[in-house]
Amino acid sequence: MTAPRRETLEKLTPVLTKRWLSPEAWRIGVYEQLDGYAALRKALAAHPDDLIQLIKDSGLRGRGGAGFPTGLKWGFIPQTARSARDTEKPHYLVVNADEGEPGTCKDLPLMTHDPHSLIEGVIIASYAIRANRAFIYIRGEAVHAARRLRNAVREAYAKGYLGTNILGSGLDLDVVVHSGAGAYICGEETALLDSLEGFRGQPRLRPPFPATHGLYASPTVVNNVGTIASVPYIVLGGAGWWKSMGTEKSSGPMIYSLSGRIANPGQYECSLGITLRELIELAGGMQPGHNLRFWTPGGSSTPLLTAEHIDVPLDFEGVAAAGSILGTTATQIFSDQDCPVYATYKWLEFYHHESCGKCTPCREGNYWMVGIYRRILSGAGTAQDLDTLLDTCDNILGRSFCGLGDGATSPVTSSVKYFKQDYLDYIEGRKAPRLSGKQLVGAH
Repeated sequence: MTAPRRETLEKLTPVLTKRWLSPEAWRIGVYEQLDGYAALRKALAAHPDDLIQLIKDSGLRGRGGAGFPTGLKWGFIPQTARSARDTEKPHYLVVNADEGEPGTCKDLPLMTHDPHSLIEGVIIASYAIRANRAFIYIRGEAVHAARRLRNAVREAYAKGYLGTNILGSGLDLDVVVHSGAGAYICGEETALLDSLEGFRGQPRLRPPFPATHGLYASPTVVNNVGTIASVPYIVLGGAGWWKSMGTEKSSGPMIYSLSGRIANPGQYECSLGITLRELIELAGGMQPGHNLRFWTPGGSSTPLLTAEHIDVPLDFEGVAAAGSILGTTATQIFSDQDCPVYATYKWLEFYHHESCGKCTPCREGNYWMVGIYRRILSGAGTAQDLDTLLDTCDNILGRSFCGLGDGATSPVTSSVKYFKQDYLDYIEGRKAPRLSGKQLVGAH
Protein backbone atom coordinates (compact mmCIF):
# COMPACT_ATOMS: atom_id res chain seq x y z
CA MET A 1 0.00 0.00 0.00
CA THR A 2 1.54 3.31 -1.08
CA ALA A 3 1.18 6.58 0.81
CA PRO A 4 -1.14 9.23 -0.67
CA ARG A 5 0.51 11.81 -2.87
CA ARG A 6 1.28 15.21 -1.37
CA GLU A 7 -1.24 17.03 -3.59
CA THR A 8 -3.93 14.61 -2.41
CA LEU A 9 -3.03 15.05 1.25
CA GLU A 10 -3.30 18.82 0.80
CA LYS A 11 -7.01 18.39 0.10
CA LEU A 12 -7.54 16.94 3.57
CA THR A 13 -8.99 19.94 5.42
CA PRO A 14 -9.93 19.06 9.01
CA VAL A 15 -12.27 21.79 10.18
CA LEU A 16 -15.38 20.16 11.65
CA THR A 17 -13.35 17.05 12.45
CA LYS A 18 -10.29 18.72 13.96
CA ARG A 19 -11.26 18.00 17.59
CA TRP A 20 -12.55 14.46 17.08
CA LEU A 21 -9.37 12.76 18.26
CA SER A 22 -8.73 15.11 21.20
CA PRO A 23 -9.14 13.35 24.57
CA GLU A 24 -12.66 13.96 25.92
CA ALA A 25 -13.36 16.62 23.29
CA TRP A 26 -17.07 16.33 24.12
CA ARG A 27 -16.53 17.98 27.52
CA ILE A 28 -17.02 21.73 27.70
CA GLY A 29 -13.68 22.37 29.43
CA VAL A 30 -11.74 20.72 26.61
CA TYR A 31 -13.90 22.46 24.00
CA GLU A 32 -13.19 25.87 25.53
CA GLN A 33 -9.45 25.17 25.49
CA LEU A 34 -9.70 24.52 21.74
CA ASP A 35 -11.32 27.85 20.71
CA GLY A 36 -14.73 26.74 21.97
CA TYR A 37 -17.36 29.50 22.32
CA ALA A 38 -14.91 32.16 21.08
CA ALA A 39 -17.02 32.50 17.94
CA LEU A 40 -20.13 33.02 20.08
CA ARG A 41 -18.60 35.99 21.84
CA LYS A 42 -17.59 37.48 18.50
CA ALA A 43 -21.05 36.85 17.04
CA LEU A 44 -22.92 38.43 19.95
CA ALA A 45 -20.92 41.63 19.39
CA ALA A 46 -22.24 41.85 15.83
CA HIS A 47 -25.69 42.72 14.49
CA PRO A 48 -27.85 39.71 13.54
CA ASP A 49 -28.24 40.99 9.98
CA ASP A 50 -24.46 41.17 9.65
CA LEU A 51 -24.21 37.51 10.64
CA ILE A 52 -26.73 36.54 7.99
CA GLN A 53 -24.75 38.50 5.43
CA LEU A 54 -21.52 36.80 6.59
CA ILE A 55 -23.03 33.37 5.96
CA LYS A 56 -24.25 34.55 2.55
CA ASP A 57 -20.78 35.87 1.69
CA SER A 58 -19.15 32.60 2.75
CA GLY A 59 -21.19 30.65 0.22
CA LEU A 60 -22.03 27.97 2.82
CA ARG A 61 -24.51 25.51 1.33
CA GLY A 62 -26.63 22.99 3.19
CA ARG A 63 -24.78 19.83 4.15
CA GLY A 64 -27.94 17.74 4.37
CA GLY A 65 -28.23 16.87 0.69
CA ALA A 66 -29.96 19.68 -1.18
CA GLY A 67 -27.05 22.13 -1.04
CA PHE A 68 -29.32 25.17 -0.68
CA PRO A 69 -27.46 28.40 0.24
CA THR A 70 -27.64 28.69 4.03
CA GLY A 71 -27.51 32.48 4.27
CA LEU A 72 -30.33 32.77 1.77
CA LYS A 73 -32.46 30.38 3.84
CA TRP A 74 -31.79 32.42 6.97
CA GLY A 75 -32.73 35.57 5.10
CA PHE A 76 -36.15 34.16 4.20
CA ILE A 77 -37.21 34.50 7.83
CA PRO A 78 -39.33 37.67 8.19
CA GLN A 79 -37.20 39.99 10.28
CA THR A 80 -39.68 42.82 10.72
CA ALA A 81 -43.31 42.55 11.82
CA ARG A 82 -45.84 43.52 9.18
CA SER A 83 -48.69 43.65 11.65
CA ALA A 84 -49.45 43.29 15.32
CA ARG A 85 -50.42 39.68 14.69
CA ASP A 86 -46.97 38.85 13.26
CA THR A 87 -45.26 39.99 16.45
CA GLU A 88 -46.96 37.15 18.32
CA LYS A 89 -45.21 34.51 16.22
CA PRO A 90 -41.85 33.40 17.61
CA HIS A 91 -38.97 32.29 15.40
CA TYR A 92 -37.58 28.77 15.70
CA LEU A 93 -34.37 27.03 14.71
CA VAL A 94 -34.63 23.28 14.09
CA VAL A 95 -31.55 21.14 13.52
CA ASN A 96 -32.14 18.08 11.38
CA ALA A 97 -30.06 15.34 13.06
CA ASP A 98 -32.25 12.51 11.76
CA GLU A 99 -29.42 11.00 9.75
CA GLY A 100 -30.95 8.03 7.96
CA GLU A 101 -29.73 8.01 4.35
CA PRO A 102 -28.16 4.59 3.65
CA GLY A 103 -24.39 4.92 3.79
CA THR A 104 -24.40 8.26 5.62
CA CYS A 105 -22.55 8.54 8.92
CA LYS A 106 -21.05 12.04 9.16
CA ASP A 107 -23.42 13.72 11.64
CA LEU A 108 -23.47 11.05 14.34
CA PRO A 109 -19.69 11.07 14.97
CA LEU A 110 -19.77 14.87 15.00
CA MET A 111 -22.44 14.92 17.69
CA THR A 112 -20.69 12.16 19.61
CA HIS A 113 -17.17 13.54 19.59
CA ASP A 114 -17.73 17.31 19.34
CA PRO A 115 -21.31 18.16 20.43
CA HIS A 116 -20.45 21.66 21.62
CA SER A 117 -19.53 22.76 18.09
CA LEU A 118 -23.14 22.06 17.12
CA ILE A 119 -24.51 23.81 20.21
CA GLU A 120 -22.34 26.86 19.61
CA GLY A 121 -23.56 26.96 16.02
CA VAL A 122 -27.15 26.68 17.25
CA ILE A 123 -26.72 29.69 19.54
CA ILE A 124 -25.14 31.83 16.82
CA ALA A 125 -27.76 30.85 14.23
CA SER A 126 -30.59 31.47 16.70
CA TYR A 127 -29.20 34.93 17.43
CA ALA A 128 -28.97 35.67 13.70
CA ILE A 129 -32.57 34.70 12.94
CA ARG A 130 -33.98 36.15 16.21
CA ALA A 131 -35.02 32.80 17.67
CA ASN A 132 -35.35 32.18 21.40
CA ARG A 133 -36.01 28.47 21.15
CA ALA A 134 -34.13 25.81 19.20
CA PHE A 135 -34.68 22.10 18.72
CA ILE A 136 -32.25 19.37 17.76
CA TYR A 137 -34.23 16.47 16.27
CA ILE A 138 -32.01 13.38 16.50
CA ARG A 139 -32.65 9.92 15.15
CA GLY A 140 -34.13 7.63 17.81
CA GLU A 141 -31.54 4.88 17.33
CA ALA A 142 -28.69 7.32 18.00
CA VAL A 143 -28.79 6.78 21.74
CA HIS A 144 -25.12 7.49 22.48
CA ALA A 145 -25.02 10.68 20.40
CA ALA A 146 -28.23 11.90 22.06
CA ARG A 147 -26.73 11.33 25.52
CA ARG A 148 -23.63 13.30 24.56
CA LEU A 149 -25.78 16.12 23.17
CA ARG A 150 -28.00 16.33 26.24
CA ASN A 151 -24.98 16.37 28.52
CA ALA A 152 -23.40 19.12 26.43
CA VAL A 153 -26.62 21.15 26.63
CA ARG A 154 -26.57 20.83 30.42
CA GLU A 155 -22.93 21.98 30.48
CA ALA A 156 -23.77 24.95 28.27
CA TYR A 157 -26.61 26.00 30.57
CA ALA A 158 -24.31 25.72 33.60
CA LYS A 159 -21.70 27.95 31.95
CA GLY A 160 -24.21 30.60 30.88
CA TYR A 161 -24.05 29.86 27.15
CA LEU A 162 -27.73 28.90 27.21
CA GLY A 163 -30.63 30.29 29.20
CA THR A 164 -31.40 33.93 29.90
CA ASN A 165 -29.21 36.92 29.05
CA ILE A 166 -26.45 34.81 27.47
CA LEU A 167 -23.03 36.35 28.26
CA GLY A 168 -24.78 39.60 29.13
CA SER A 169 -25.95 40.11 25.56
CA GLY A 170 -29.67 40.14 26.28
CA LEU A 171 -30.16 36.98 24.21
CA ASP A 172 -32.41 34.33 25.76
CA LEU A 173 -32.25 30.85 24.25
CA ASP A 174 -33.50 27.42 25.26
CA VAL A 175 -32.40 24.28 23.42
CA VAL A 176 -34.33 21.01 23.37
CA VAL A 177 -32.81 17.70 22.21
CA HIS A 178 -35.68 15.58 20.87
CA SER A 179 -35.29 11.91 19.92
CA GLY A 180 -37.47 10.70 17.06
CA ALA A 181 -38.96 7.24 16.68
CA GLY A 182 -36.66 6.04 13.91
CA ALA A 183 -38.48 6.86 10.68
CA TYR A 184 -36.45 7.72 7.57
CA ILE A 185 -39.25 9.98 6.33
CA CYS A 186 -38.61 12.33 9.28
CA GLY A 187 -35.39 13.39 7.60
CA GLU A 188 -37.65 15.34 5.24
CA GLU A 189 -37.91 18.74 6.92
CA THR A 190 -41.69 19.13 6.98
CA ALA A 191 -42.23 15.54 8.16
CA LEU A 192 -39.69 16.30 10.88
CA LEU A 193 -41.70 19.35 11.93
CA ASP A 194 -44.91 17.32 12.11
CA SER A 195 -43.15 14.69 14.23
CA LEU A 196 -41.71 17.38 16.49
CA GLU A 197 -45.23 18.72 17.04
CA GLY A 198 -46.37 15.27 18.13
CA PHE A 199 -48.05 14.15 14.93
CA ARG A 200 -47.27 11.24 12.66
CA GLY A 201 -44.20 12.06 10.58
CA GLN A 202 -45.51 12.83 7.11
CA PRO A 203 -44.45 15.55 4.64
CA ARG A 204 -46.53 18.69 4.34
CA LEU A 205 -47.84 20.29 1.20
CA ARG A 206 -45.77 23.32 0.21
CA PRO A 207 -46.37 26.25 -0.02
CA PRO A 208 -46.53 27.57 2.64
CA PHE A 209 -42.86 26.99 3.38
CA PRO A 210 -41.23 26.56 6.80
CA ALA A 211 -39.64 30.01 6.53
CA THR A 212 -43.05 31.54 7.24
CA HIS A 213 -45.17 28.58 8.43
CA GLY A 214 -42.88 26.02 9.98
CA LEU A 215 -42.91 24.68 13.53
CA TYR A 216 -46.25 25.56 15.17
CA ALA A 217 -47.07 27.58 12.02
CA SER A 218 -44.31 30.05 12.88
CA PRO A 219 -41.21 31.21 10.96
CA THR A 220 -38.66 28.40 11.15
CA VAL A 221 -35.21 27.61 9.81
CA VAL A 222 -34.39 23.91 9.38
CA ASN A 223 -30.69 23.14 8.89
CA ASN A 224 -28.56 20.02 8.89
CA VAL A 225 -26.06 19.24 11.68
CA GLY A 226 -23.02 19.83 9.48
CA THR A 227 -24.42 23.14 8.26
CA ILE A 228 -24.96 24.56 11.74
CA ALA A 229 -21.67 23.16 13.09
CA SER A 230 -19.85 25.04 10.30
CA VAL A 231 -21.14 28.42 11.47
CA PRO A 232 -18.70 29.01 14.41
CA TYR A 233 -15.72 28.34 12.14
CA ILE A 234 -16.98 30.85 9.57
CA VAL A 235 -17.55 33.46 12.28
CA LEU A 236 -14.00 33.02 13.57
CA GLY A 237 -12.22 32.58 10.25
CA GLY A 238 -14.27 34.85 8.03
CA ALA A 239 -16.00 34.35 4.69
CA GLY A 240 -12.78 34.68 2.71
CA TRP A 241 -11.07 31.93 4.67
CA TRP A 242 -14.03 29.59 4.18
CA LYS A 243 -14.13 30.30 0.45
CA SER A 244 -10.42 29.56 0.16
CA MET A 245 -11.43 25.90 0.44
CA GLY A 246 -13.56 24.05 -2.05
CA THR A 247 -14.57 25.49 -5.40
CA GLU A 248 -16.03 28.78 -6.56
CA LYS A 249 -19.67 27.70 -6.24
CA SER A 250 -19.17 24.96 -3.63
CA SER A 251 -17.11 26.52 -0.87
CA GLY A 252 -15.59 24.99 2.22
CA PRO A 253 -14.78 21.43 3.28
CA MET A 254 -17.14 18.46 3.34
CA ILE A 255 -17.13 15.23 5.34
CA TYR A 256 -17.18 12.30 2.92
CA SER A 257 -18.44 9.02 4.41
CA LEU A 258 -16.51 6.28 2.64
CA SER A 259 -17.74 2.71 2.91
CA GLY A 260 -17.60 -0.47 0.90
CA ARG A 261 -14.71 -2.13 -0.92
CA ILE A 262 -11.92 0.13 0.29
CA ALA A 263 -9.04 -0.57 2.66
CA ASN A 264 -9.92 2.02 5.30
CA PRO A 265 -13.59 3.06 5.43
CA GLY A 266 -14.43 6.11 7.52
CA GLN A 267 -14.89 9.87 7.53
CA TYR A 268 -12.63 12.00 5.36
CA GLU A 269 -13.05 15.77 5.58
CA CYS A 270 -11.73 17.26 2.38
CA SER A 271 -12.19 20.37 0.28
CA LEU A 272 -15.25 20.21 -1.93
CA GLY A 273 -14.18 19.27 -5.43
CA ILE A 274 -11.97 16.34 -4.49
CA THR A 275 -12.36 13.31 -6.78
CA LEU A 276 -13.21 9.72 -5.95
CA ARG A 277 -9.77 8.70 -7.19
CA GLU A 278 -8.20 10.92 -4.54
CA LEU A 279 -10.59 9.76 -1.83
CA ILE A 280 -9.79 6.12 -2.57
CA GLU A 281 -6.10 7.00 -2.42
CA LEU A 282 -6.59 8.63 1.00
CA ALA A 283 -8.47 5.52 2.15
CA GLY A 284 -5.57 3.25 1.28
CA GLY A 285 -6.90 2.06 -2.06
CA MET A 286 -9.39 -0.61 -2.99
CA GLN A 287 -9.42 -3.87 -1.06
CA PRO A 288 -7.04 -6.49 -2.50
CA GLY A 289 -8.58 -8.29 -5.45
CA HIS A 290 -11.31 -5.68 -5.98
CA ASN A 291 -11.63 -3.18 -8.82
CA LEU A 292 -14.02 -0.23 -8.77
CA ARG A 293 -17.21 -0.83 -10.74
CA PHE A 294 -19.95 1.46 -9.39
CA TRP A 295 -20.49 3.88 -6.50
CA THR A 296 -22.90 6.36 -4.97
CA PRO A 297 -21.71 9.97 -4.58
CA GLY A 298 -24.32 10.93 -1.97
CA GLY A 299 -26.16 7.91 -0.65
CA SER A 300 -28.52 5.44 -2.23
CA SER A 301 -31.04 8.11 -3.24
CA THR A 302 -28.55 9.57 -5.72
CA PRO A 303 -28.02 8.06 -9.19
CA LEU A 304 -25.17 5.54 -9.40
CA LEU A 305 -21.92 6.47 -11.07
CA THR A 306 -19.34 4.10 -12.57
CA ALA A 307 -15.57 3.69 -12.70
CA GLU A 308 -15.60 6.07 -15.68
CA HIS A 309 -16.61 8.86 -13.28
CA ILE A 310 -13.67 8.39 -10.92
CA ASP A 311 -12.27 11.84 -11.73
CA VAL A 312 -15.53 13.80 -11.44
CA PRO A 313 -15.13 16.73 -9.00
CA LEU A 314 -17.20 15.89 -5.92
CA ASP A 315 -18.90 19.24 -5.50
CA PHE A 316 -22.50 20.24 -6.13
CA GLU A 317 -21.92 21.32 -9.74
CA GLY A 318 -19.46 18.62 -10.77
CA VAL A 319 -21.61 15.70 -9.64
CA ALA A 320 -24.73 17.26 -11.18
CA ALA A 321 -22.93 17.61 -14.51
CA ALA A 322 -22.13 13.88 -14.34
CA GLY A 323 -25.82 13.09 -13.95
CA SER A 324 -26.05 12.51 -10.21
CA ILE A 325 -26.39 14.48 -6.95
CA LEU A 326 -23.76 15.19 -4.27
CA GLY A 327 -26.39 14.54 -1.60
CA THR A 328 -25.05 13.64 1.83
CA THR A 329 -21.64 12.60 0.43
CA ALA A 330 -22.32 9.02 1.51
CA THR A 331 -19.78 7.52 -0.87
CA GLN A 332 -20.53 3.80 -1.09
CA ILE A 333 -17.94 1.99 -3.19
CA PHE A 334 -18.67 -1.28 -5.00
CA SER A 335 -16.31 -3.52 -6.94
CA ASP A 336 -16.42 -5.93 -9.86
CA GLN A 337 -17.40 -8.60 -7.35
CA ASP A 338 -20.64 -6.79 -6.44
CA CYS A 339 -23.92 -6.97 -8.33
CA PRO A 340 -25.62 -3.65 -9.19
CA VAL A 341 -28.98 -5.41 -9.63
CA TYR A 342 -28.88 -6.97 -6.16
CA ALA A 343 -27.60 -3.74 -4.57
CA THR A 344 -30.49 -1.81 -6.13
CA TYR A 345 -32.94 -4.43 -4.89
CA LYS A 346 -31.71 -4.06 -1.29
CA TRP A 347 -31.98 -0.27 -1.50
CA LEU A 348 -35.50 -0.53 -2.89
CA GLU A 349 -36.51 -2.78 -0.02
CA PHE A 350 -35.41 0.03 2.30
CA TYR A 351 -37.43 2.68 0.45
CA HIS A 352 -40.47 0.45 0.27
CA HIS A 353 -40.26 -0.18 4.02
CA GLU A 354 -39.68 3.49 4.87
CA SER A 355 -42.38 5.00 2.66
CA CYS A 356 -44.82 6.86 4.86
CA GLY A 357 -47.68 5.75 2.59
CA LYS A 358 -49.15 9.21 2.18
CA CYS A 359 -48.96 9.33 -1.61
CA THR A 360 -49.86 6.62 -4.10
CA PRO A 361 -46.82 6.82 -6.45
CA CYS A 362 -44.30 6.14 -3.69
CA ARG A 363 -46.42 3.74 -1.65
CA GLU A 364 -47.51 1.55 -4.58
CA GLY A 365 -44.61 2.11 -6.96
CA ASN A 366 -41.90 0.95 -4.58
CA TYR A 367 -44.02 -2.03 -3.51
CA TRP A 368 -44.39 -3.20 -7.11
CA MET A 369 -40.75 -2.58 -8.01
CA VAL A 370 -39.54 -4.69 -5.08
CA GLY A 371 -41.70 -7.51 -6.41
CA ILE A 372 -40.23 -7.16 -9.90
CA TYR A 373 -36.68 -7.23 -8.54
CA ARG A 374 -37.48 -10.39 -6.60
CA ARG A 375 -38.74 -11.98 -9.78
CA ILE A 376 -35.67 -10.98 -11.80
CA LEU A 377 -33.21 -12.09 -9.10
CA SER A 378 -35.05 -15.41 -8.77
CA GLY A 379 -34.54 -16.18 -12.44
CA ALA A 380 -38.20 -15.71 -13.34
CA GLY A 381 -37.93 -12.26 -14.88
CA THR A 382 -38.80 -11.20 -18.41
CA ALA A 383 -37.48 -8.52 -20.74
CA GLN A 384 -40.74 -6.66 -20.24
CA ASP A 385 -39.86 -6.27 -16.55
CA LEU A 386 -37.21 -3.70 -17.45
CA ASP A 387 -39.77 -1.59 -19.31
CA THR A 388 -42.14 -1.93 -16.36
CA LEU A 389 -39.44 -0.77 -13.94
CA LEU A 390 -38.65 2.32 -16.00
CA ASP A 391 -42.34 3.07 -16.55
CA THR A 392 -42.95 2.80 -12.79
CA CYS A 393 -40.04 5.14 -12.07
CA ASP A 394 -41.50 7.60 -14.55
CA ASN A 395 -44.77 7.53 -12.63
CA ILE A 396 -43.00 8.07 -9.28
CA LEU A 397 -40.46 10.73 -10.24
CA GLY A 398 -41.92 14.20 -9.88
CA ARG A 399 -45.28 12.84 -8.80
CA SER A 400 -44.47 11.86 -5.23
CA PHE A 401 -45.41 14.08 -2.31
CA CYS A 402 -41.77 14.44 -1.24
CA GLY A 403 -38.25 13.49 -2.28
CA LEU A 404 -38.34 9.95 -0.86
CA GLY A 405 -40.15 8.64 -3.92
CA ASP A 406 -37.91 10.55 -6.29
CA GLY A 407 -34.80 9.25 -4.52
CA ALA A 408 -36.01 5.66 -4.72
CA THR A 409 -36.03 5.84 -8.51
CA SER A 410 -32.41 7.00 -8.73
CA PRO A 411 -30.63 3.65 -8.26
CA VAL A 412 -33.19 1.92 -10.51
CA THR A 413 -32.90 4.19 -13.54
CA SER A 414 -29.13 4.63 -13.22
CA SER A 415 -28.41 0.92 -12.77
CA VAL A 416 -30.53 0.06 -15.81
CA LYS A 417 -28.73 2.78 -17.75
CA TYR A 418 -25.22 1.58 -16.93
CA PHE A 419 -25.72 -2.11 -16.18
CA LYS A 420 -28.61 -3.28 -18.37
CA GLN A 421 -26.60 -6.35 -19.35
CA ASP A 422 -26.55 -7.50 -15.72
CA TYR A 423 -30.34 -7.45 -15.69
CA LEU A 424 -30.49 -9.36 -18.96
CA ASP A 425 -28.03 -11.95 -17.63
CA TYR A 426 -30.49 -12.80 -14.84
CA ILE A 427 -33.47 -12.71 -17.17
CA GLU A 428 -31.86 -14.85 -19.90
CA GLY A 429 -30.28 -17.36 -17.51
CA ARG A 430 -26.59 -16.48 -17.93
CA LYS A 431 -26.31 -15.55 -14.26
CA ALA A 432 -27.38 -17.83 -11.40
CA PRO A 433 -30.39 -16.59 -9.37
CA ARG A 434 -29.57 -14.64 -6.21
CA LEU A 435 -32.92 -15.30 -4.54
CA SER A 436 -34.71 -18.56 -3.92
CA GLY A 437 -38.26 -19.42 -4.89
CA LYS A 438 -39.35 -18.83 -1.27
CA GLN A 439 -38.34 -15.16 -1.63
CA LEU A 440 -40.60 -14.83 -4.63
CA VAL A 441 -43.59 -14.61 -2.29
CA GLY A 442 -45.07 -11.16 -2.82
CA ALA A 443 -43.49 -10.75 -6.28
CA HIS A 444 -45.90 -9.52 -8.92
